[in-house]
Amino acid sequence: MYNYPFIMDFKLTSEQLELQKVARDFAQNELTALADEMEESANPVPKDMLKKIGELGFLGINTPTEYGGLGLSNLDAIIVLEEFGKISSAVGWPVFEANAGPVKVIEHFGSDALKKRVIPKVCKGEMVVAVSMSEPNAGTGLTDLTTKAEIKGDKIIINGTKRWCSGAGHSDGYVVYARMSDAPAAKGIGAVFVDIDTPGLTFGNSESLMGWRGIPSADIYFDNVEVPIDNLLVEPEDGFKKLMETFDLERCGNATMALSQAAAALDYVREYVQEREQFGKQLVDFQAVQIKLADMLIRVEASRLLIHRAVFNAANGLPDILESSTAKCFANEISREVTTNAMQLMGGYGFNKEYKMERRVRDSFGWGIAGGTIDVQKVNIASAMIGRRFNQRAK
Repeated sequence: MYNYPFIMDFKLTSEQLELQKVARDFAQNELTALADEMEESANPVPKDMLKKIGELGFLGINTPTEYGGLGLSNLDAIIVLEEFGKISSAVGWPVFEANAGPVKVIEHFGSDALKKRVIPKVCKGEMVVAVSMSEPNAGTGLTDLTTKAEIKGDKIIINGTKRWCSGAGHSDGYVVYARMSDAPAAKGIGAVFVDIDTPGLTFGNSESLMGWRGIPSADIYFDNVEVPIDNLLVEPEDGFKKLMETFDLERCGNATMALSQAAAALDYVREYVQEREQFGKQLVDFQAVQIKLADMLIRVEASRLLIHRAVFNAANGLPDILESSTAKCFANEISREVTTNAMQLMGGYGFNKEYKMERRVRDSFGWGIAGGTIDVQKVNIASAMIGRRFNQRAK
C-alpha cells in the first residue's frame, strides 16, 4: 500500500513552474549551440560554462544551503534536470551528477571535512564528481568487485581497475566502490572518494560509444592510490545497502535523462508534422500520424508521472527501490520507442544528423544500459513485489 496524502495534486506549484521556466530558457538559449559543438568534439561541458550553470544554482538544487545549495526538494531537482536533458544528454550530465548522482553519496555519508571541501565546489561549478562502480568482470554482477581499498592506519590504499566510468579523466573527483574486507559479496563492499590528482591514479583511452558524445568514458587504474581516512564514505557490512539507497535517487535521475530524450523528440516532431506536407496536406492530417503522436504523448506523460511519484513520495529523503526501478525501467523503454517513432515520422530528415533526432535515439539506448539495465530493473521490481532478493548466480 502506498501512503499517499489525502489530497493528490499533480500540478506543479507556481514556484516550481517558475523554476522550470528559468531552467528551460537558460538551457535553450545558452546550451543549444554548445550541445552541437560537444556532439562534434566529444568534449565535456567547458569549465567556464560549468561555472555559469553553478552560479545560477542549477548544480545544487536539492543540496542543503549550508553547502552552497538552494535547499530545495528532489522533485525540484528533477524538474530542472529534464529541461537540461532536453537539449542533450551531454549538457545535462553535470546537472545529473550534482543533483542525483555521486555527490549525493558524499552528502549523505561523507565526513564533515569532505562535505565542506567538495560539495560547495560542485555547487559553484568548480568541481565535477563521477562515480566509479563497474569493472571488467563486474557490471550487472556488481558484488563481484575485485578493486580493493585497504584501511591502513589513517590512510586508505586502493588497487584495481574500473571500467565504464562516465567522466573518467575529466571529472575532478571519483566516488569509488571497492572491496574493503574479505566478507563475501555485498558485505565486503564500501566506497571511498578519490581526487583526480592523487598519485597512482591513471586513465585509459576514451571509449568510442554509440551515443553520449560529450560524456567521456574510460577505464580507471588504481596503483597503490593512497587517500586519507577522511575520504572514506561507507564501510563494508552495511555499506553496500547504504550505497544502493542513494542509488535509488540516481535511478530517478537516469529516468529523467531518458525521459528528456523522449520529451524533446515529441516536442520537435509535433511541430515537424504540422509543417511538413505530403500529398498536398500536412502530415498531421493523416490518421496514422495522429495515432503515433497520441501514443508518444501517453508514454511521455506516464513516464513523467512515475518519476515524479518516486521522488515526491520520498519527500526530501531517498526514493525506494520499487518506485525508482519502475520509473527507470519505464522511462528507458519508452525513450527508445518515442525517439525512434519520431525519427520514423521525419523520414529521411530524421535519419540526418543535422536534425538531431538520430542523436536522441542513440542517447536513449545508453540510458537503458547505464545505472542498471532495463532487465535488471525488472528483477528489482519483482524482488520488491515479492519481498525478497533472488539469487541470479549459478549454484
